[in-house]
Amino acid sequence: MSPDTPLLSRLRTLLTDHADVLHTDPETLAAHSRDAAPFSEAGTPAVVAFPRTAEQVRHIMRTTYELGVPVVPQGARTGLAGAANAIDGCVVLSTARMDRILEIDPANRLVRCEPGVVTKRLNDAVAEHGLSYPPDPASWEHCTIGGNIATGAGGICCVKYGVTADYVRGLDLVLADGRRMRTGRDTAKGVAGYDLTRLLVGSEGTLAVIVGATLGLCPVRPPALAMLAQFPTLTAAGDAVAAITAAGHVPSALELLDRATSQAVADHGHPMMTPGAAATLIIESDTAEPARDLASMALLCKEAGSRNVVTASGSEESRQVIEARRLVTPALGAFAATLGGRPTAFIEDVAVPRSELAKFMGTIEEIAVRNRLRIFTLGHAGDGNLHPTVVFDESDADEFRRAQTAYDDIMAAGLALGGTSTGEHGIGTLKREWLTRELDPVSLELQRGLKRLFDPKNLLNPGKVVEA
Repeated sequence: MSPDTPLLSRLRTLLTDHADVLHTDPETLAAHSRDAAPFSEAGTPAVVAFPRTAEQVRHIMRTTYELGVPVVPQGARTGLAGAANAIDGCVVLSTARMDRILEIDPANRLVRCEPGVVTKRLNDAVAEHGLSYPPDPASWEHCTIGGNIATGAGGICCVKYGVTADYVRGLDLVLADGRRMRTGRDTAKGVAGYDLTRLLVGSEGTLAVIVGATLGLCPVRPPALAMLAQFPTLTAAGDAVAAITAAGHVPSALELLDRATSQAVADHGHPMMTPGAAATLIIESDTAEPARDLASMALLCKEAGSRNVVTASGSEESRQVIEARRLVTPALGAFAATLGGRPTAFIEDVAVPRSELAKFMGTIEEIAVRNRLRIFTLGHAGDGNLHPTVVFDESDADEFRRAQTAYDDIMAAGLALGGTSTGEHGIGTLKREWLTRELDPVSLELQRGLKRLFDPKNLLNPGKVVEA
């Protein structure tokens, strides 16, 4: 972009430290052109802005609104739906440098922070006050609070503790035209007016730019114990999940690995995983008596047909059990390395009713066979949210086409079972078509109307979620 364009000239005039805030070098533009989603189109931004204050965000938004320039908000770019992908000529507005924890309020169990605070850093900070921020996305060592809120992120422990939306008490926002507003309140209860806070959570940067958040906190979680159970069939694993739920257990994690994923982790050398299992459950309990709780759940797993149950007796064994879940990514990486070409993967995000979990996983295995692909399915069995992961060689045109076909087949199968196209990753660009299939026409029109109300010029993250 030339130095004398109206956009850059105006922004440089408004931003006194513009050399630090505005970047147009090719390396920065390329690095901020997209998030971590495959199969998603991305353009080249005109400029990447790194504001440090809400007032700088207001200057940027007022200018882009007057000039009709689109803005794409970004956090850490760990998203998996293309929601943070740039479009040609846009301003990418990164909130990564707005990373202050403003106040920790133990009396009211609240924390106020800016959007660029990394999720794990926030939890570590509040832990010093005997509190915790429970949402724990898999990328929590890198992802930011603003991105979590924008996508409505979940996590491994959400089966017991809920998702990001359950902890957002209020938001500080800048609208498309530069106006600033606040939603929510600090009180424990409050139902005055429409719930704009909930509306903004999961809106993927299409309605406003988040410049601050007030989040609810919980007491620090008690020490947890974990167990691992492997099953000869998917149905048996599904029966165990149903039995655990029906018995009233509320595990702090209830993760499910299918046959391919279980085998990959076993091949990667995890000592507790035996080869040949059709499914693996990884369960964690942080109740007042976790050993007793796990013993009861272990019995339910055995009654459902588990042939390998390992129950931890202490923190180190629990760490080893949970390590089986954390080894999935390196195990799939090791498999991908055997493919040759340009190995890549897409991580799907479909949620179905818990009662349909085993059937859905079986259908995914059929889709893998039909398309001659390796699909590794893992996910949060406690709430029916699965992440089928297709590993393929993107340099092979036919394999790339089959991977795209499998993606669509998985989406269709999930919706056919009464599920949803996304449990926690969002719509972005990847799932716009599937959103139109999932929502009825009236719901879709109301969503488009909300977009037009907040963003009448369609400048905020255009082309994402719903078209205005």
